[in-house]
Amino acid sequence: MADHNLGFDTLKVRAGYDSREHNYAVAVPIYQTASYDLGSVERAEKLFGMEEAGYLYTRIANPTVAVLEQRLTALDEGTGAVAVASGMAAVTYALLNLAEGGGRIVTTPRLYGGSFDALKHLYPKFGVYVDFVEDSDDPEAFRRAIRADTKAILIESISNPNSTILDIEAIAAVAHENGLPLVIDNTFGTPYLFDSFAHGADIIVYSATKAIGGHGTTLGGVIVENGKFDWAGGRFPHFEEPQYLLREQETGRERSILEVFPEAPFTARVRLSYLAYFGAALGPFDAFLLLQGTETLSERISKQVANALRIVDYLQKNDKVSWVSHPAADGNPYQALAAKYFPKGAGSIFTFGFGGNEEQLRTFLNAVELFSYHANVGDARSLIINSPKTTHGELNAEDQAAAGITPDTIRLSIGLEDADDLIRDLEQAFAAAFVESLV
Repeated sequence: MADHNLGFDTLKVRAGYDSREHNYAVAVPIYQTASYDLGSVERAEKLFGMEEAGYLYTRIANPTVAVLEQRLTALDEGTGAVAVASGMAAVTYALLNLAEGGGRIVTTPRLYGGSFDALKHLYPKFGVYVDFVEDSDDPEAFRRAIRADTKAILIESISNPNSTILDIEAIAAVAHENGLPLVIDNTFGTPYLFDSFAHGADIIVYSATKAIGGHGTTLGGVIVENGKFDWAGGRFPHFEEPQYLLREQETGRERSILEVFPEAPFTARVRLSYLAYFGAALGPFDAFLLLQGTETLSERISKQVANALRIVDYLQKNDKVSWVSHPAADGNPYQALAAKYFPKGAGSIFTFGFGGNEEQLRTFLNAVELFSYHANVGDARSLIINSPKTTHGELNAEDQAAAGITPDTIRLSIGLEDADDLIRDLEQAFAAAFVESLV
């Protein structure tokens, strides 16, 4: 059966792999090699001339990595993907591929701290500038921010760290009405919880380090496209320019990326330009580990979402908590959007406001026993961190305020433990923090 006829849970286990092509190995083999024999001068000419599919050098492509790419493409019902060494590499390569030569990215302040800081301070040094909208909940704010040299709109499907949800289809409409692609960082959503392309995305980026891998062992990033955006619309001349690399072998005629890779020009261009020459390649063993995580994606996410709902309920009833920011929380303004876009649940990563002073907060964090205190999310283990001082510590007070991050913010990433045990751990940590303050 063709991949597109199979259900999600079948695809996450089997998509992109045919054991007959790999000596009938049941598990995806780890092709731990830097390079590949070309076979003959004639075959080498065909490979380098892109007249025959094959592998040349693992920095550009590798059979183990290719299975991961094909599997994520299938899960998102896309047309192509490229895997890279980290989530930040995926964000960087995607945005530079859009704004190459200079341009602007319209986005929201509600981003992972590393993305926010890079966009604001590093990208301008390469001629790429960012316009942060003032009211992310208003799709028209994105329209007002668009300029003549804007190259894309970037959002997160579920924001880091406060789990806010934007009106994604409305923002997609604004982007497409202006000839712009919508880039969605779906790290928190995952392909299981959110169908990015069905709701208007043109490009998806993932930190596969998080829920896709799921076990906190491996860095990785993935860029996925669906082949529907018109890159010949005028805003992206670098997609139309002929390249010597893509020349016809017989005539020498130079061709564009759109001509050679019509179904997946965006990820092909990332591979042949940024991955090949900037070199943030995903290793084959890391790809193998990420594939292991992908095989249990829906089971893990379902359990984590169920656990998160239990923790949200507990925190809402706790008098030492000043607020809870998760779409499932009582009175949360994103409940309707969550019901529309996330019918399986709006993730297991969210924040709450610690209702004590700074010293009590420090005691609380030091007192947790089951929750791991470190900067990751989507892990099988439950994690806790004070985002203003860590994951979003590079943002100044003004930037944190724009992103809705207050000094009392604590981010939780709920794992696979017993929910009752997690609640007891939080309870004893609260008790330690507030009892100690009275001594």
